[in-house]
Amino acid sequence: MQTQFQFLRKQNKMKKFFKIIAFLFLGLNFTFAQKIDTSNSWNKNECTVIQKIPSFTKKGRMFVFWGWNRGFFTRSDIHFKGADYDFVLHDVVARDRPSDLSWDYINPGEVSIPQFNFRLGYFLKDNLALVIAQDHMKYVMDQDQTVKLTGKIGNPTYAAMVSNGEVNLKDEKFLTFEHTDGLNYVNAGLEKYKTLSSKKNVDVVWSYGGGVGVMFPKSNVKLFGNERSDRFHVAGFGVDARTNINFIFWKHWMLRVEGKYGYINMFDIKTTLNNNPDKAMQDFLFAQINAGIGYKKKKKK
Repeated sequence: MQTQFQFLRKQNKMKKFFKIIAFLFLGLNFTFAQKIDTSNSWNKNECTVIQKIPSFTKKGRMFVFWGWNRGFFTRSDIHFKGADYDFVLHDVVARDRPSDLSWDYINPGEVSIPQFNFRLGYFLKDNLALVIAQDHMKYVMDQDQTVKLTGKIGNPTYAAMVSNGEVNLKDEKFLTFEHTDGLNYVNAGLEKYKTLSSKKNVDVVWSYGGGVGVMFPKSNVKLFGNERSDRFHVAGFGVDARTNINFIFWKHWMLRVEGKYGYINMFDIKTTLNNNPDKAMQDFLFAQINAGIGYKKKKKK
């Protein structure tokens, strides 16, 4: 059951996201679009400064990147629907769950356990890259919270846990809810690159862009004491804007720090182990900071 109030909240959330994206892209595009012209006062001849394109961002080049992230999420309304229940938990708080610092971050057999980022980029033309990516975030609902509940619950045991329109989630009997294997955002995007500095063995390159993709989470949900749902499933979609700074060493090795801001809408989250029609729905804004290393493939001669 989705009230008009919930619908308006979702509309406002989407409007806020797209206003920020429009402002970001229009402003940065204006900056990139400016030509670098100068006048030589000594000989009074006009000249145009042609920016040298570093080998890293030339057409036809490719790069791979692996990094690690921290994620941040807005509160969200989670709508649960099944055979004998249809209710919404309002303003639910959730956080990410970074792994403790260990060898898992670099162990080839365990690298998918921490919150990671993968990128494969190809420069369609000078300074413009198509980037295929996976953002492996983790989303964990805080158990120590009391939230507002609206709707109906047919099971009297769990209906009795609702008091004055609120339910306390601390004891985990009513619900545990997380996307920890994880909140997987598989996306494709375009990134525009600009060289800020170019030295003999170090280039500093800035980029911005945006992407769109599918949400492919492995949601760990236990509702009303049922056996936990724990499986990969295409649950919805995401869109994002991103910007990053890249330090290129010896024309091939890359250190990258990236910020990403986006919107996630998951309308088909599996909440039961078997193929029952039970599901949950939620949408929220997210922010992400990631850092890691990359390598640019040498162009064949």
